[in-house]
Amino acid sequence: MSGTRRPRRALLTLTAVVAAGAAVGAGTVLALSDGPPQGEDRPLATTAGLERLHRLPPVTERVFSWDGAQARSAEAQRTYAIRCMTRAGFRYAPKATPPAGSGADERPRPFGLETAPSEAPPAADQPGETPPKPGSPEASPAYAQALFGDENRRLTVKGTKGMSVSRPGEGCLAEAETRMLGDGRARWLQVRIMLFEGQEQARTEVEKDPAFRNATGRWQQCMERAGFPGQRDPQALLKTLPSQKARLGGRDVLKADLRCKSETGYLTTAYTRLAAVQQRWLDANPAVAKDWAALLARQDKASREVLAGPASPA
Repeated sequence: MSGTRRPRRALLTLTAVVAAGAAVGAGTVLALSDGPPQGEDRPLATTAGLERLHRLPPVTERVFSWDGAQARSAEAQRTYAIRCMTRAGFRYAPKATPPAGSGADERPRPFGLETAPSEAPPAADQPGETPPKPGSPEASPAYAQALFGDENRRLTVKGTKGMSVSRPGEGCLAEAETRMLGDGRARWLQVRIMLFEGQEQARTEVEKDPAFRNATGRWQQCMERAGFPGQRDPQALLKTLPSQKARLGGRDVLKADLRCKSETGYLTTAYTRLAAVQQRWLDANPAVAKDWAALLARQDKASREVLAGPASPA
């Protein structure tokens, strides 16, 4: 392999999205109403209320949750890779593992705006890993070989809809992931891909759901009464906002959007129905939920062992 590469944010890749078998674990049956919501969304327009809605869809919960098990597994991979590189004679210093409970903002917002946009300027991006200094051991081909292995021997896994993921097939990053998952590494990647695909499929399918369509109709009528006719749905409004600002008044239409969501209970219906559609997807793909839970448990066991003492051989 010629040249060097900047160390990637690879240690979190396998564990950035897992569900620890909480309320939406495999086999859970969601008791969801098909009818319109009772009351409005106004009581839910709080951080706690919105988080409760965000956690309803069980596929999304698996993909984006970040609890103690996920953080522990990521930290174990990070620790193992550091030790592995030390044995190879290199200093490897990846970014710290995010604490459990962080990352809530990474969950998708599939139904448009949920809270009033902030007037404050966007926060600056967190700095990434510091590039190696030219001429340092970390900039050498040997360092890249030890960390990433041979580029031609990468592990590539495909989903059922054409999506694929490629990971190092050898080197310290691969060893760290193998220490967590053993011979289940490829299946773990495949299950993750399938969950992402299932999430996208459910978002499309929920558009056909009668209760969701009724909620969208109520939102459209409310927007028309507010002076903004012809709006298709909240997500489309947000996507086309730049072209509508001059014609509609950007902040006014967003205020109307949020008010109409509150008055019609739109977000409650939307997330509840999306949860039902995602649960049907899980029921139709039982091996995904089963393997997810089993491989997550394997990771948690291995991570506790790694963090308890010196790394054992992969």
